[in-house]
Amino acid sequence: MATLIRSKLSNVATSVSNKSQAKVSGMFARMGFQAATDEEAVGFVHCDDLDMEHRQGLQMDILKSDASEEGAEPPLEGDIHYQRDGTGPLPPSASKDEGICSELSGQGKPKITAWEAGWNVTNAIQGMFVLGLPYAILHGGYLGLFLIIFAAVVCCYTGKILIACLYEENEDGEIVRVRDSYVDIANACCAPRFPKLGGRIVNVAQIIELVMTCILYVVVSGNLMYNSFPNLPVSQKSWSIIATAVLLPCAFLKNLKAVSKFSLLCTLAHFVINILVIAYCLSRARDWAWDKVKFYIDVKKFPISIGIIVFSYTSQIFLPSLEGNMQHPKEFHCMMNWTHIAACILKGLFALVAYLTWADETKEVITDNLPSTIRAVVNLFLVSKALLSYPLPFFAAVEVLEKSLFQDGNRAVFPNCYGGDGRIKSWGLTLRCALVVFTLLMAIYVPHFALLMGLTGSLTGAGLCFLLPSLFHLKLLWRKLMWHHVFFDVAIFVIGGICSVSGFIHSLEGLIEAYGSNTED
Repeated sequence: MATLIRSKLSNVATSVSNKSQAKVSGMFARMGFQAATDEEAVGFVHCDDLDMEHRQGLQMDILKSDASEEGAEPPLEGDIHYQRDGTGPLPPSASKDEGICSELSGQGKPKITAWEAGWNVTNAIQGMFVLGLPYAILHGGYLGLFLIIFAAVVCCYTGKILIACLYEENEDGEIVRVRDSYVDIANACCAPRFPKLGGRIVNVAQIIELVMTCILYVVVSGNLMYNSFPNLPVSQKSWSIIATAVLLPCAFLKNLKAVSKFSLLCTLAHFVINILVIAYCLSRARDWAWDKVKFYIDVKKFPISIGIIVFSYTSQIFLPSLEGNMQHPKEFHCMMNWTHIAACILKGLFALVAYLTWADETKEVITDNLPSTIRAVVNLFLVSKALLSYPLPFFAAVEVLEKSLFQDGNRAVFPNCYGGDGRIKSWGLTLRCALVVFTLLMAIYVPHFALLMGLTGSLTGAGLCFLLPSLFHLKLLWRKLMWHHVFFDVAIFVIGGICSVSGFIHSLEGLIEAYGSNTED
């Protein structure tokens, strides 16, 4: 009897304790705070670094009421699993492991449609860097147009095979998603001897591409402002310094909510500018120089054009996260097809009509060829877009650097740059400012948009879009590939490697020559 009484009292005490803790957990969940368990921490390690804001801390495992016991009360609000997006607790049948897996696969987040995913891909491959494509036609002629089509086909194919590397067949013969990011794929290819080498290579390439993108935004801002107001006693370097002064607050960014509000308007403005340029070119159709478009190529400068074209198609780095957030992942292939077909048509049309209009006078940034009456207005819109686009790659580069160098637990190279209250330390803020200044220095000493774009496209663009996807596809899915897939992968790897090395060498030579001429001046 005494034992039974003690057991009842113990159950009552446990129930009261669970209720009080559940109320506290529910209150904190509604306020946006959460605590992650050890299993969640292990799971989140495999998530994409660029998707940290969406993937970290979404799962909350506080307490479980003993519903199976007699007399146990139903779980209170905040008792089992709370999600930041407000979708409420998981169903009672869902186990803890299933909850974690569903969060990592994105089931607890609002999904995007194929059209929304296509809009994201279009923003990536139809950005303002298409302004350099007519310059690529200048040195490549009809072969440059063919390369625009070829790059679209190859990038579409490598995007699909990269996503295929995320999946494997389980014991039941079902195709399941076992990886979440480009880094996961790279690590899987280098395991078991070097389990982290592949991810580090991808991260380095990703950081280089993001930082070079920031540099290009500063370069193009200085170039456009200088050519918009040539009569002002302000040099292109001075305009770049002014642009960087405007961008310096990016070092204080905690998230991209404020910037993202303008992204849609900037993208729409850019499409309007492209239409205006094409409309002006069509108005001069009678003067088009068809005889200037030939089949010969400039052997020295055409490899640079390859890098420019490849760089304008780079989107592979965020495709795994994008596919994982789609409502119907089976629609991914169709989405890739129509986005790249549309990009191919629009880029080819834009590059051709712009080159036909100005022929041998085509400049690195095509809007510099416009008449002075409309050039200033168009360029001001483009500068605004460049300045508002700069925080996106900058913030992504900062996140990757902080995650890999300062926040990687015991493996971090440097101490954590954030304090216990979550605020960034002063020296961490100094490093962010130093990164902004570094992009300025590069833009000042190498103010050549086409050469920088060609160098980046040849180095990281070709690697992330051509070489690595085909190599990973062969390594992970070798036994299941049809012979034509093997042929395509090998061909892409060989051709991509040749183009990458050739474009990198010629772009680097051009930058060295340009730097030498700037030093002499």
